[in-house]
Amino acid sequence: MKRRTLAAGLAGAFVLAACGREGSREAGKPAAAAAPVSLDVVAAEARGFNVGSTMSTRVAYVFFDPQCPHCAALWEAARPLRSQARFVWIPVSLLNDKSAPQGAAILGAPDPVAAMDEHEKSLRGQQGGIAAMGAPDAQKEAVRKNTELFNRFGFASVPTVVAKHAQSGDLVTIEGSVATGVLASRLGLNPPA
Repeated sequence: MKRRTLAAGLAGAFVLAACGREGSREAGKPAAAAAPVSLDVVAAEARGFNVGSTMSTRVAYVFFDPQCPHCAALWEAARPLRSQARFVWIPVSLLNDKSAPQGAAILGAPDPVAAMDEHEKSLRGQQGGIAAMGAPDAQKEAVRKNTELFNRFGFASVPTVVAKHAQSGDLVTIEGSVATGVLASRLGLNPPA
């Protein structure tokens, strides 16, 4: 039993490491100095899709890689908070060669939320996610630019949430997946009932 627990822990550590940004830099090149995080820049330059209350003044931007299991966990954790905020999911390509085309396919889908649900269901079933053949070049370019923006801010891992705290208005940055209650607290939202 101890051996299984140790193996599961090591596998979990490997998965955590896999969602880092090391793969997004060229080998041997140091990371550039990070630009200060700006919600205005994210709002102006990032291309994503809206989930939740489209009329909400509370907006949380979520950088995600379609191949990241922690991004899938945050997708589920944010679900109960959709009535309180608008989440803008911004695909980036950091982990492998499937990331960019799958991000482009989700972004270019007629219903990106349904495409993301289908994608996450496929990932949970260990089927690799949605097929991304024929993703439009415009969406591929959007994912490339999103990835550049992610790297410009020097974020360390996906998912990364950037928002204003609902009460204080302070900038909030959350790197990695968190549970629903923690996400609500960090964003200043009401915890789900």
